[in-house]
Amino acid sequence: MTIKFNKSEQFQNAKKALTAVLSKENVTEQETTDAYENYFNALQTEVASAITKEVNNEMLDRSILQQRGQNVLTSEEMKFFNAAVLEGGFTDESILPVTTQERVFEDLVQEHPLLEALGLQDLGAVTRFITSDPTKAFAWGKLFGDIKGQVNAAFGEETISQFKLTAFAVIPNDMLELGPVWVERYVRTLLVESYSVGLEFGYVNGRGPNVQEPVGLLKDVDPDTGAVTDKVSSGTLTFKPSEKGTVVAGELYGVVKALSTDADGKSLKVLNKVVMVVNPVDVIGVQFRNTIQTANGQWVMALPYNIQVVESEEIPVGKAVFFVKGRYLAAIAGGYKLKKFDQTLAIEDATLYTIKQFANGKPKDNKAALVYDLNIDFATSLETP
Repeated sequence: MTIKFNKSEQFQNAKKALTAVLSKENVTEQETTDAYENYFNALQTEVASAITKEVNNEMLDRSILQQRGQNVLTSEEMKFFNAAVLEGGFTDESILPVTTQERVFEDLVQEHPLLEALGLQDLGAVTRFITSDPTKAFAWGKLFGDIKGQVNAAFGEETISQFKLTAFAVIPNDMLELGPVWVERYVRTLLVESYSVGLEFGYVNGRGPNVQEPVGLLKDVDPDTGAVTDKVSSGTLTFKPSEKGTVVAGELYGVVKALSTDADGKSLKVLNKVVMVVNPVDVIGVQFRNTIQTANGQWVMALPYNIQVVESEEIPVGKAVFFVKGRYLAAIAGGYKLKKFDQTLAIEDATLYTIKQFANGKPKDNKAALVYDLNIDFATSLETP
């Protein structure tokens, strides 16, 4: 498990400032650098403080820690991080152990529901893979006839090595004295938090290959020119109260129906696969309008058609994004390669590392996700259908 560090107001403000800068059209390199530096300074302060507190509070032996579900390293991980302790840091171009990489991925999808809903894949060392269209992976023909080339159109190739997602880890030299277990937790926590921000920004707001970013859920791609533009709203959702919930059911029926065909008009199976992503500011309103009290007094929140609600700070306030699971490619690949900069922060008695990972994301077509405006009014009167 990663460290549950205190996300202070200073950290939250730094995170919001970074997102705001990344979203600007004509952002300068200096603005980006300053925003990243401010964010990572706040993040590393919080994580280092959390680790120091846990070290002081948990003086238990390894067996007890394991029984309580605390961080226990494999022999390979222990060897790798112990070497870092003995050598005063990681060596240049070293790669994190495979098991550590797997734990980073597990923490990413467990602690960040949007990444899980998108079906984030960890392809390990593989950066190119074959895709297939099950609707084209068959062909009728004469018995004993020639079938060569009949199903070629069913297969394609994808690559995710074109974009690098870089995280920055500043490791205070004093941290190395705490031992390999804590160094591993520190690095892993930094990776999960840093990559989650980068991945969610890219998968929601990414502006496409021309700026070395994924194509986000909020974007459309011109099939002829490849130009990436902002999606136009497909309508407005009010979630107005009505007898038997017919207004809400009707509005969301329109959403599900729109998602039930691809960009070429071909029908899709979307039942139990639709996800609604909203800003945390709006999620309360959505929940309020769709919460009922059962006969035994329990309050239950549920949307028609089993639509899953997910929060993301990357979604603008007043907007909702709907997408179909399996219709957005979200993947990371390659090893977590570290590069050491031991002179950069020498005066602060710390060492800077960059940790690089390949990542990419794009919708299968412009109908994989749709954007709607939210207009939720908290008036109590029922809407007459």
